Amino acid sequence: EVQLVESGGGLVQTGGSLRLSCAVSGATFDTYTIGWFRQAPGKEREGVSCISTNDGTALYADSLKGRFHISSDNAKNTVYLQMSSLRPEDTAVYYCAVRPTGWGRGQITRTPLPLHDRLKATEYDYWGQGTQVTVSS
Repeated sequence: EVQLVESGGGLVQTGGSLRLSCAVSGATFDTYTIGWFRQAPGKEREGVSCISTNDGTALYADSLKGRFHISSDNAKNTVYLQMSSLRPEDTAVYYCAVRPTGWGRGQITRTPLPLHDRLKATEYDYWGQGTQVTVSS
């Protein structure tokens, strides 16, 4: 069973930084796209950033470029989201999600998403429980 566990959320002041982690376990797939999403109260879930292991592409929501950075440690099956210069509007529950793209060392592959679809929540198959990030003013 695929499991994603987020950690690293918390309370931080405006201008502060946090690093979120997403540990993936139980994966039967070899390649994937893993994304970070967030949902604030009363708002829709929005894509924050994603990274794909098959082509190494990292994407960010336009409004977050320069403040957030995604990275991965494949040996630990963990993806990180470094968030800097945080603002009160960044307050939300942050989720990580994964979309498998390859199994059996390339024997079975899934058509990669076009770049403009990689931050769509509906394209992801497995989700973590989320971690709360609160930025105080």
